[in-house]
Amino acid sequence: MASILDLRRRIRSVRNTQKITRAMKMVAAARLRRAQDRVVNARPYARQMRSFLGNLGRHAEKSSHPLLAQRPVRRTLLALVTADRGLCGAFNANLIRAAQRHLQEHADTETALLAVGRKGRDYFRKKRKLDGEYTGLFQRPVQFASAEQVATQIEMLYGDKSVDAVDVMYQQFKTLLSPKLVTERLLPIEEPTGPAEEAPTDYIWEQPPEEILGHVLPRYVEAEVYRELLESQAAELASRMTAMDTATNNAVELLETLTLQLNRVRQAAITKEIIEIVSGAAAQ
Repeated sequence: MASILDLRRRIRSVRNTQKITRAMKMVAAARLRRAQDRVVNARPYARQMRSFLGNLGRHAEKSSHPLLAQRPVRRTLLALVTADRGLCGAFNANLIRAAQRHLQEHADTETALLAVGRKGRDYFRKKRKLDGEYTGLFQRPVQFASAEQVATQIEMLYGDKSVDAVDVMYQQFKTLLSPKLVTERLLPIEEPTGPAEEAPTDYIWEQPPEEILGHVLPRYVEAEVYRELLESQAAELASRMTAMDTATNNAVELLETLTLQLNRVRQAAITKEIIEIVSGAAAQ
């Protein structure tokens, strides 16, 4: 049985840990509110951008821009978006397992890997060569300049035909308790599909569609990458807040158990001392 001194030390340690987890939960909750607002604001823009480019692609020549070219898929780029830090539950573990499963399912096709986030980078760089890595993007609110860097490399790899398709795997923010792990095809851009009776939107072009594509398409890729990074950061903060809340509640239960055990040990020690005193008095 542990001594009174050992139990007191452990109780003090658990209390200090509880203060840390409670503070981390509050920080994650404050950052999550801002991240959630940014995600909600970014979704309509990305959705309209995709719809516009899909309709624009109907009027432009398929070979008019390298990012719109459809090729037989021989080599795919998987952009894996993980967190830079841990202590966020199963957020990183789920992404890494899903990426491993994706690589196994597409073993017949060569797959390049682009790691966004330190956790995914640290895991996969020991197992395979990475075609790119970006860390430190989530230490503060995600900046559009960071998304531009990632998007530029993706555009370069697809434009020079190093890869024939680009998939992005990330955690999409749904609710606080259930982020959704998704894999989206970023490139090539597919034409939007709607009801059969719905006619595609027609536009009046001042410049040729091919010229507009040359300006708008790179911005679309940057906007999509930016939205996906925002989604990932919001999902990470939600997972961290939930994990820290669970850790704080577990600390409360552990403190109750340790306090009860400490009281029993103290009571046993006091009882032992009383027996020794009474026994000594009776012997005299």
